[in-house]
Amino acid sequence: MTESATRKETLPVDAHHENTMPENAQTPPATNPKRESLLANLVLNIAVPTIILSKFSGEEHLGIKMGIIVALAFPLLYGARDFMVRRKLNVFSALGLISVLLTGGISLLELDPQYIAIKEAAIPGIIGLLTLLSVNTRYPVVKVFLYNDKLLKVDKIAAALRERGNELAFEKVLRQASYLVAFSFFVSSALNYVLAKMIMVSPPGTVEFNAELGKMTALSFPVIVLPAMIVMASALFFLFRRIRQLTELSIEEVINDGSPD
Repeated sequence: MTESATRKETLPVDAHHENTMPENAQTPPATNPKRESLLANLVLNIAVPTIILSKFSGEEHLGIKMGIIVALAFPLLYGARDFMVRRKLNVFSALGLISVLLTGGISLLELDPQYIAIKEAAIPGIIGLLTLLSVNTRYPVVKVFLYNDKLLKVDKIAAALRERGNELAFEKVLRQASYLVAFSFFVSSALNYVLAKMIMVSPPGTVEFNAELGKMTALSFPVIVLPAMIVMASALFFLFRRIRQLTELSIEEVINDGSPD
């Protein structure tokens, strides 16, 4: 028996077990962060604040100011918890939190209701402007909403574009998609302003004001979010169609479903 064979036979049991892991074994991939719950989003950001402002802001319940504080605490805490879980806060999430704080500040300071309308229009308007300003930069905002690796296999698309010499043509597509995304936010801005001006007519510091704030919150989804989503979906379909034309890949091949390329 050779010396090497003898050493192999006399290895301690623990050391032998430590060497049973194949050299090319890969560590398990990190689990993806849990996706945001649409139901929790709607309940905590819309339903609960609406119910509190509409039904529990009278003096017999929470009172006018405490009703506003409690109602707005739900979306504020939801946003803070989402940041704690994901460990990152982008500019759009930050604008959402600022919007909640501004609503609370305007209401508690009993400022003119027109400031609510201005604030409601300003937040999506700012996002729309950021989208337009980013078009000719290295980081267009459209990549945050539509062209990202959570939704699409961007590396595979980039390789196909490079192979066919269509990279410049695709940059034009991203610019056009950016205009559609910006338009969706401008639509939201205009609808926000009109809705706030129509509903917020009572002076702050009254039960009627709180009820109107709750009504505006409840109507924000069907009146504002849905039309903006339709425009955003149109931008997404436009992007898919042009990707298919420029890469000759099917949608099934470029959608990121978690499967390997």
